[in-house]
Amino acid sequence: MLHMKFASIGKKQFPEALNLSTVHTIRTTDDDARALAQGLVRASPFASLATLSQDGFPLATLSSIATDMDGSPLILVSRLSGHTTNLLADPRCSLLFQRTGKGDPLAHPRISVKGLAGVVERASVDGHAFRRRFLARQPKSELYIDFPDFLFLRIKVLSASLNGGFGKAFELEPPDLLTETANADRLREGEAEIIAHMNDDHADAVQRFATRLARREPGVWRIVSVDPDGFEIAAGAELSRIAFAEHASTPDAVRMQMVRLAKEARAR
Repeated sequence: MLHMKFASIGKKQFPEALNLSTVHTIRTTDDDARALAQGLVRASPFASLATLSQDGFPLATLSSIATDMDGSPLILVSRLSGHTTNLLADPRCSLLFQRTGKGDPLAHPRISVKGLAGVVERASVDGHAFRRRFLARQPKSELYIDFPDFLFLRIKVLSASLNGGFGKAFELEPPDLLTETANADRLREGEAEIIAHMNDDHADAVQRFATRLARREPGVWRIVSVDPDGFEIAAGAELSRIAFAEHASTPDAVRMQMVRLAKEARAR
């Protein structure tokens, strides 16, 4: 009788909540969702990595993260680790990225990315780019990044599930999460020079990017990576992403976007 009475009250007070057919839990992916998803992946120094063990059980571990220019996650793993053994036997994996803050952790955005892990050869062009981008975001990895038992792995994104907060769930495909880099060869070649120029000659602008655009506390902020859709800045373990207003696939286009952002930051 108590259950029936409670159910009756619930139907009277919350009629829509009991009609599950009217509830749409997955929203249509829009530009705001894409920007949030890309920011979560690119501005997260760590992620929870889930791999498939040979005994059939999933194994969850913590992994340092960098990203390729297109936004694909990059991880550095040791052959001595269980998750490396798992990935070499079965490349299927997932990564959980999350934004922390005050209050309930479930109230903050997070994204789960499904993908396939592939080895990046150290001596290849991609391997050299991997090492540079990873070291820029994870400087402490210099202690072990060249150890012979360590491997560079690139995660090929297959899909992603974004939770932007209560009632804000999205299912994403690779184009929603990744940056188009088909015409960005010149930017790849010039990225290191762009970063060095900004950090060495325009440190004041980089500081304003952090404090006025990203709204972070003052610190020794430096640009650590650049891509056609934006760039990441870091100060110690802190990391933030700043997006461009327009896609910029060449060094000149990136320079124009940096100038625009510098003017915007000074005006604030």
